[in-house]
Amino acid sequence: MTGPRLPHARGALSSAVLGALSGGPVRTPPLDGHPPYGEDLQLALYLLYELHYQGFDGVPDDLEWDPGLLALRRPLEQRFLDALRADVPACSDAAGTLDALLVEPAGHDGTSVSHHLERDGELWQFREYAALRSLYHLKEADPHAWVLPRLRGRAKAGMAAIEFDEFGAGREDEIHARLFADLMRDLGLETAYGHYLEAAPAEALAVVNLMSLFGLHRALRGALVGHFATVEVTSSPGSRRLAAALRRLGAGAAAQRFYDEHVEADAVHEQVVRHEVVGGLLADEPGLEADVAFGVRATGFLEDRLAARLLDAWRRQRSALRVPLDHSRAPGRVPAP
Repeated sequence: MTGPRLPHARGALSSAVLGALSGGPVRTPPLDGHPPYGEDLQLALYLLYELHYQGFDGVPDDLEWDPGLLALRRPLEQRFLDALRADVPACSDAAGTLDALLVEPAGHDGTSVSHHLERDGELWQFREYAALRSLYHLKEADPHAWVLPRLRGRAKAGMAAIEFDEFGAGREDEIHARLFADLMRDLGLETAYGHYLEAAPAEALAVVNLMSLFGLHRALRGALVGHFATVEVTSSPGSRRLAAALRRLGAGAAAQRFYDEHVEADAVHEQVVRHEVVGGLLADEPGLEADVAFGVRATGFLEDRLAARLLDAWRRQRSALRVPLDHSRAPGRVPAP
């Protein structure tokens, strides 16, 4: 099995990582002047984190734990984490933070991608959304699974129950990542893991990097549970809107099925994650409550940045991707932006 191809560099940081992954020496460029949410730093982090998933074509597997690459990764992720802690208001009320997620945007406030796609979205916009989300959904449950050995009792049992569903409840064709690949196929998109990395802007990479950052550090287990809870609490209503959008746009049954599955499954998961996973973790380790709240808020902060990028481009009838899609492969007639 081979992984995706290495992308092009977006600056000195990602160039240094790509050089090391291609067999060169590990260089550590200075971080001065590199924005924590910028293209260069986020791509560099994504490349290093991806070594813990499916890697890249031609990159040796044993580089996953290369001391030089780990030393290079540490200041990059610390800069990312420090920026998030500065930009996300501190809070020690995990339950209240989760409750706030249940108050949905009105839709006409102009900040919700799912509201836009349901009401006004065009097929080319949904294809762009699916291409970007593939970097997340084709590894959807994987980083959350890293927290399992770090939990105990109720939290571990609840987390394992939800992950079992995410991984298809024992059936390969029901794995949620597989269902998303089926959605992409219906939309005329490439389904290969990591295929759209080159097209993804920094805002999309940051959303994926966040779960890798939380998942790879035991000290951030509370934040990962907060991230996981955010996904499960917000998934059902958002999925309902996205399923409606696909029906309005005439997408195939496989495309609709992914979101239909999440409407039902995540409505159940929401209760399990709130009462068993979050409740169980905080019963065991009450000192992690602020971390759980931070995970919730950091997730929302980065998702809002991605939504702003998408909606700003789409309202101007422009592609939100770094490399626009070939819409000639789309089902039906899709005007290019």
